[in-house]
Amino acid sequence: MNLRDELRTHRLLAIVRGPDPAAALTAVLTVAESGVALIEVSMTTADALGVIRRARAALGPDFALGAGTVLSAEDAHAAADAGAGFLVTPAIAPSLAEGGRLGLPVLAGALTPTEVVQAVDGGAAAIKLFPASLGGPDYLGALRDPFPGIAFVPVGGVDADGARRYLDRGATAVGVGSPLLGDAVRGGDTTALRERAAAFLAAVRP
Repeated sequence: MNLRDELRTHRLLAIVRGPDPAAALTAVLTVAESGVALIEVSMTTADALGVIRRARAALGPDFALGAGTVLSAEDAHAAADAGAGFLVTPAIAPSLAEGGRLGLPVLAGALTPTEVVQAVDGGAAAIKLFPASLGGPDYLGALRDPFPGIAFVPVGGVDADGARRYLDRGATAVGVGSPLLGDAVRGGDTTALRERAAAFLAAVRP
């Protein structure tokens, strides 16, 4: 898959993490049914590999389903074996190079200009600006000047209003966890999850 194209097209990455594997799987399937076309299951989720495996079986081979918080080469291999189509890291980590060896695109975490350069040199398909809340949309706007060709995906504290501000300042997409998923990853209301998904999809619409 071409991760940059997927990010550019869909503009919203849902980040699923939680303590209940069954609820996490339900959350993945619910946001997918709601129209969210890019989903990451964090490796910090209970039985994350099982969730990815079952989600892949349910969503089919072409759905843009990835694994997040992938740090080690071993985790990269495990995620790939479970069916992840891309990897997401919170920082520059061994999983970045391993993703390249496995043929999986990597959304690599970086915050400073130096880290951005290191991540791109390491083969990152796009940059997860994390934690985005430290600098906000203005910080992203400042990064766009020296790095006009890099795809940035702010993650961390992005709500529906913030999503639009980041996109207006040059983000390719935004990554959203708890503001979107809420209590659904702990067995909460999926109707409310569908409503939040609709609000986020409206916010990122071109």
